[in-house]
Amino acid sequence: MSAPYPGHFHVTKIATAGGKLAGKVCIVTGATRGIGKGIALQLGEAGATVYITGRTLVVTKDSIVGGSLTDTAREVEERGGKCIPVQCDHTKDEEIQQLFDKVKREQEGQLDILVNNAYSAVKAIFDNVDVPFWEFPMDMWDTVNNVGLRNHYLCTIQAAKMMVPRKRGLIVNISSIGGLTYTLNVPYGIGKEACDRMAADCAIELKKHNVAMVSLWPGPVRTERIQFFINESSANNVGNVNVRGMFEVGESIEYAGKAVSYLASDPNIMKKTGKILITAELGSEYGFVDINGREMVSFRNLKELLMLSPKTQWIARLVPRFIYIPKLIFALLGNKF
Repeated sequence: MSAPYPGHFHVTKIATAGGKLAGKVCIVTGATRGIGKGIALQLGEAGATVYITGRTLVVTKDSIVGGSLTDTAREVEERGGKCIPVQCDHTKDEEIQQLFDKVKREQEGQLDILVNNAYSAVKAIFDNVDVPFWEFPMDMWDTVNNVGLRNHYLCTIQAAKMMVPRKRGLIVNISSIGGLTYTLNVPYGIGKEACDRMAADCAIELKKHNVAMVSLWPGPVRTERIQFFINESSANNVGNVNVRGMFEVGESIEYAGKAVSYLASDPNIMKKTGKILITAELGSEYGFVDINGREMVSFRNLKELLMLSPKTQWIARLVPRFIYIPKLIFALLGNKF
């Protein structure tokens, strides 16, 4: 299950290379491509030892968008990082357990950062664009929320068992604005809101043990699969969202990685525990930009928010870029009372 890629020696030592995360041990789930890969690259570049998981050890000829554990591990190490690829199917509880047992054994019980990123529903979501929930395939709920929600909870349990005795650690759920208001489809939004609530509630019990847990909202991210969808589809919109326009100015896969890296090295991280954090706002707070030098803009920017919907884009053109929606009012978008 955990065989290293060809030519890679079996790593059991904690990284000692320079960097703000030198000596830290991380797990990033779902890191063969996309946001998970970007996070692994940034954590490794910052000096951490990074365990990455995914189902694809080596890319196959029939892969549409490519990406594998081997590819990610090689790129991390080309940047001077330490990376241990672990082939893991996150629908299987026993493989999740084996993953954490492996880290515990090889790192003498140390785990500093867990990033719950694994997600297996992107293809299913885009295959069912504009399909109402009552016409979805019967297994759509499980496709969206087994790996994307249940697995996050199981991984959080295993991480807490390692972090609590050591009185330190950071757990990050990768979520989205879909946890606040209707986005893409019904199972997607339910799952993302549950990820946010999981972080908030787990943080209450973890706080007294000095372990932080947060929910991270990247902006639109130009992942390999998203780029494939945009290139192959003639549609501009998915539901009420202008997908094409939104992703054309989106984040790189490494921007969220920068956010996690800065969070993990923040000595005051416990002040953020239990909260939803937006990558662009962390960029402003910590002073980092995307890998192409661009400063990203928060969802709370009124102009950006109005641009999400084709119905309000004309208003967005009239709104100055400096106007931000206060967090209290922004939260009302998801008000259910």
